[in-house]
Amino acid sequence: MLIALFPGDGIGPEIVDQAKRVLDALAIDGLTYEHGLVGGAAYKAVGHPLPPETLELAKRADAILFGAVGDPDCDALERHLRPEQAILGLRKELGLFSNLRPAKVFPELAGESALKPEVAGAIDLLIVRETNGDVYFGEKGFRTTADGLREGYDVMSYNEAEVRRIAHSGFQAARARRGKLCSVDKANVLETSQLWRDVVIEVSADYPDVALSHMYVDNAAMQLVRNPGQFDVIVTGNLFGDILSDQASMCVGSIGMLASATLNGSGQGLYEPIHGSAPDIAGTGKANPLATILSAAMMLRYSLGMPEQADRIEKAVAKALANGARSPDLGGAMNTVDMGDAVLAVL
Repeated sequence: MLIALFPGDGIGPEIVDQAKRVLDALAIDGLTYEHGLVGGAAYKAVGHPLPPETLELAKRADAILFGAVGDPDCDALERHLRPEQAILGLRKELGLFSNLRPAKVFPELAGESALKPEVAGAIDLLIVRETNGDVYFGEKGFRTTADGLREGYDVMSYNEAEVRRIAHSGFQAARARRGKLCSVDKANVLETSQLWRDVVIEVSADYPDVALSHMYVDNAAMQLVRNPGQFDVIVTGNLFGDILSDQASMCVGSIGMLASATLNGSGQGLYEPIHGSAPDIAGTGKANPLATILSAAMMLRYSLGMPEQADRIEKAVAKALANGARSPDLGGAMNTVDMGDAVLAVL
């Protein structure tokens, strides 16, 4: 089993190192690693954020453990050369369309949430986000209007096949949890969302055991703050899912705690924390590696078929937090390596 390690930029190398330490501690037979350059680090080394060698490694690997991309030094580059194009390119080339972002409050961290502890404590949801379409992949550019004004445009679109496959992902995830699926769209004003809603309803006929509801995205954002405990699984498009999953991260206490998986139709996946490269704290030892460690657990569960080992990691993270492990984002003073040590101590 080959794991491609793509640390990327900023704090990426620091947090991926800690996740690999945890994986190594499991002593899984046949697990091997290869490193690849992505993002700003790749651009500075070879002139492109997703070099051919990296893409070839990604295609060979059973799974990808990804750190983060983003480098202020690259902000002035043409868009196709910016670090973020690495993750978009991997999603496109590997067909990674189904992004799973769980959000659950560890009891010890309920007080870190921006919400009241009794509200935050009820959060146990999964956001299923489509990641290979929508406005991020639509036609885009700049033009000049008839009256001489500069105008930027980004086309939002989905076809029914794209909606159908992510709807199946959402229903299957809900079936494996508590049997409730909320489809989030903006069907009252967007034709793209009207198609989304129509297709999700069609797919629901295959899942009579799952209760389907619909919610406009603006209301969903409000409900995540007002009553997040009502949600089991949320399925939504690329743009809305990007925003809602980041909001959910702060509802559970820290963006440094949320893992994610992005899967294609064959079960190959890219696993990454949902936070960014945090260049302001890179190299200071302040980065929280727990989201990356939890992403490694998701990798074991979804791509490598090792749910027992995944459970071991998740229980070790929970125990470390119960024992008082806290990085600066969680109100503590432990550094990145200390947090990794805390997980290893109880693994």
